[in-house]
Amino acid sequence: MQQIFNTRTSVLMIIIAVLALVRLLPHPPNFTPIAAMALFGGAFFNNKFKAFIVPFCAMLISDVIIGFHGLTMISVYISFGISVFIGRLLINKSNPLLIGGAAIASSLFFFLITNFAVWMGGTLYSNDLSGLATCYIAAVPFFHHTLIGDLFFTTVLFGGFIFAQNRIPLLVSKN
Repeated sequence: MQQIFNTRTSVLMIIIAVLALVRLLPHPPNFTPIAAMALFGGAFFNNKFKAFIVPFCAMLISDVIIGFHGLTMISVYISFGISVFIGRLLINKSNPLLIGGAAIASSLFFFLITNFAVWMGGTLYSNDLSGLATCYIAAVPFFHHTLIGDLFFTTVLFGGFIFAQNRIPLLVSKN
């Protein structure tokens, strides 16, 4: 029977917990490690259940501390789940272009899904294509923080962990 918590799993869980706590520090709007945390969990947990549940629990705990913000939270968690799924596609891959592409894709999904939810659930924009376009245009100034944050944290996480795996054999996956 496989151990539930080996050294690698414990280190991954600690990294994700620390990332969730980083959300509590002052930061520019949307410059957070959330998508990177999801990609990282998806890519480095061998077990699919852990790949989803550990990042989701960390996100949920940090949201309890920060506070929930209405119905759009569902769209945040949906985009977060998509990022975990994208991370699953990166298992055993250390190609910087693939990892960077995954970070960009996560940023785009977050932008499209969460702003669609704002449009659908709010009263700020008309309920037609013009209102949807206006909603997306209004969100563009925030997108650069999302993209830069996702690329920065993804680079630090993946680069740091791959570097650590090359030096600490206990962190290397047994699969």
